[in-house]
Amino acid sequence: MDKKRCAWVTGEPVYIAYHDEEWGRPQYDDQKLFEMLCLEGAQAGLNWLTILKRREAYREAFANFDPSIVCNYSAKKEDTLMQNAGIIRNKRKIHSVVQNANAFFNVQAEFGSFHAYIWQFVGGEPIVNHWKNIHDVPTSTKASTEMSKDLKKRGFSFVGPTICYAFMQATGMVNDHTDDCYLSPTNNIKT
Repeated sequence: MDKKRCAWVTGEPVYIAYHDEEWGRPQYDDQKLFEMLCLEGAQAGLNWLTILKRREAYREAFANFDPSIVCNYSAKKEDTLMQNAGIIRNKRKIHSVVQNANAFFNVQAEFGSFHAYIWQFVGGEPIVNHWKNIHDVPTSTKASTEMSKDLKKRGFSFVGPTICYAFMQATGMVNDHTDDCYLSPTNNIKT
């Protein structure tokens, strides 16, 4: 018998794997957090499946999202990436990854780690929600708006409140599996 999943999940294997193994699970690894922040920014104006299908190409294009490498990408390298059919070829979005890598290092220097900084927006613990269905799930919250403002102040781009909330969901800062999903907190399954 098939497992009941959140309504946004399609039958695409990459979507199912992402939902079942990653979405809503707390992430504390700085490089993984950087990857998700960049991928959520790449999603702006698109759907998440479009980005998930290109994730490996993004990892290859951006040195597995190693900010110590990406922060040194030149304008020429960015122009080369504009020819990469495996990623979204949007000049602003490509430049954003490089810009965010530099801002990322500044945050690490100030807070000791990026995760120490970013998790402060939820008090260091995941927010566990109990939504009845997908229509109850917000697209932004007070916490994502505060995160967005602070990230922008620190030089990050493509980090609006909606992108920040999607990032929070993706990295388990919030658990938004709906009550009818087999991974819902109400089903007492450890994530």
